[in-house]
Amino acid sequence: QVQLLESGGGSVQAGGSLRLSCASSGFTYDEYSMAWFRQVPGKEREGLAGIATDTTSITADSVKGRFTISQDSAKDTLYLEMNNLKPDDTAMYYCAAVQGRPSFPLNPNKYTYWGQGTQVTVSS
Repeated sequence: QVQLLESGGGSVQAGGSLRLSCASSGFTYDEYSMAWFRQVPGKEREGLAGIATDTTSITADSVKGRFTISQDSAKDTLYLEMNNLKPDDTAMYYCAAVQGRPSFPLNPNKYTYWGQGTQVTVSS
């Protein structure tokens, strides 16, 4: 049974940092591409960053320079380092997984498995 469990969210002031983690189980981690998304109520889910099976990564322009995706394959864990957080970063953050390499790695429709999310709230 595939499980993705996010953690590390919380409340921070603008300019602060958070590190999100996504612990994975139930599948062969190296065979899956992973990604981070976020969603605000009433808006579409936004792709932030992804790592493909060949370990290449992509980061959305909207967060490039502030957010960094990484992983520890030995721990089957995905990370998202978020720096210089802004109030507009307030959202529910999700990790996702798909077997193989998706053609559009920041398109949420390309992902099969999702975590339950972790809330990030940034105050001004």
